[in-house]
Amino acid sequence: MKKKILLKAPLLTRSGYGEQSRFALRSLRSREDLFDIYIQPLQWGQTSWMTVVNEERKWIDAVIEKTIAYVQQGGLFDVSLQVTIPNEWEHLAPINIGYTAGIETTKVAPQWIVKANEIDSIITISSHSKQVFKNTEYIAQNEALNQEMILKLNTPIEYVNYPVKTYENLPALDLDLEYDINFAAVAQFSPRKNLPDTLKWFVEEFHDDEVGFVVKSNLAKNCFMDREKLFLDMKGFLANYPDRKCKIYLLHGDMTDEEVHAIYHHPKIRALVALPHGEGFGLPIYEAAYSNLPVVATGWSGHLDFLVDEEGKEQFYNVAYDLQPVQDAVVWDGVIMKDSMWAYSRESSAKEQMRQCYEDITNDVKRFENNLLERFNDTKMYETFVNAMNLTFDDEEEMEEWLSNLDAEEYE
Repeated sequence: MKKKILLKAPLLTRSGYGEQSRFALRSLRSREDLFDIYIQPLQWGQTSWMTVVNEERKWIDAVIEKTIAYVQQGGLFDVSLQVTIPNEWEHLAPINIGYTAGIETTKVAPQWIVKANEIDSIITISSHSKQVFKNTEYIAQNEALNQEMILKLNTPIEYVNYPVKTYENLPALDLDLEYDINFAAVAQFSPRKNLPDTLKWFVEEFHDDEVGFVVKSNLAKNCFMDREKLFLDMKGFLANYPDRKCKIYLLHGDMTDEEVHAIYHHPKIRALVALPHGEGFGLPIYEAAYSNLPVVATGWSGHLDFLVDEEGKEQFYNVAYDLQPVQDAVVWDGVIMKDSMWAYSRESSAKEQMRQCYEDITNDVKRFENNLLERFNDTKMYETFVNAMNLTFDDEEEMEEWLSNLDAEEYE
C-alpha cells in the first residue's frame, strides 16, 4: 500500500534549498510504487522562482492542484518530508522527516536541537552537517526538575549527497573571453561565499598575467537592478588596479542547469575557485568537480565529501584555513550562533594554490582524478535517499495511532 507523503519544500525556487527539494522529489518519483506524492511549495528568502516549463514542472503544478483539493476535503498524510531549516519543522503526519542543508559553521542553534528532537528522523546533505548536529551540546535548565541537563540531538540522523547531472547537448555560451586560460567562480555575492577576498587575491596574484576570472554571481536576485549594483561594486573595486593585465568578467542573470554546466565545459574556462567560509555541501563546486574542472577550494566543510575520494586522497588544490568566530554581521538568531566558528582561508595559501593550478594548466599537467560520475550517479543516490527515510509500510497501524492521538477539538 502506497504512503501518502507530503513534500513541503521551496521546490520551485532558484536556491540551494530549491535544488535540494528537487532532488528529494526526484527520489520520491523514482519509487512511485511506494509513494503517493503531494506538494506544498514554499518561498525561500528573496530568491527567484523558476520559470522553465518542462515535463517535471507540469507534473509539479498538477500535483500542487491535487494537494489543494485533497487538503480541502480533509485529507491526511502518512508521512511529511519537510525541506527547510529545523526552526520550521512541524507535526504534519504520523511520521515527520526533516531534510535540511544543516549548517556551515561549527555548531547548530539550540532551537534547532529542540525542534529536531520533536520529529522522527533527519536527513542532511553532508558528513560535515551530520557531525555538527551530533557534536553540538548545550547546558540547559530543566525547569520541572530544577536542574541542569544536556541539550543534544537524540533523533536519528543520516546524510545523503547529491547526484551528478549529465547532459547530452550543452549550449554554447557566447563569452567574449580575451585569454585562453580563465578561472571561474559560481556563488552568490554574500559574506559566507567570501567573493571579495577571492577577487582581491586573484587580482593581486595574477596582476601581470594574461589570465581571466569569470564570476557568475548575484546579490539576491537575477534582476537588472541587482546586476547594476553588483557591476558598479566590482568596477569600483577594480579601479584600484588600473594597470592590471588580468581580466575580470561578471556573468549575471537566470541560467538553466544546462547553461550553468556549460560554464564548466567552456574551452577557455579551465578551473574553479571557491574560498567560502563554509558549505553545507557546495553544489557549484560539486558540478565543476564532476565536470572534470580542477578546483581550488578551502579545505573545510561539506565539499570535502566529494573533493576527497573514498580512499581519503585529496582531489583538489587545498587552501589552508583557520577556524575563527563568525563575523558579527552574519549572526542570525536561531540559525548562526555568535559563538560558532567557520573557516577563513589563508591569503598566502589561496594565492599559492591558484598559482599552482595555473602553472599545471599551462604545462598541461593533470594532477587530480575523480570517479564522481559513477560514485554519485542519480540511480544510486535516489535509492540512497529513499533508504535514508527509513520507512516501513504498515500504513493502517500508523494511521490508527496518529488518529487516536489527535485532539478532536483542535481540528474542529
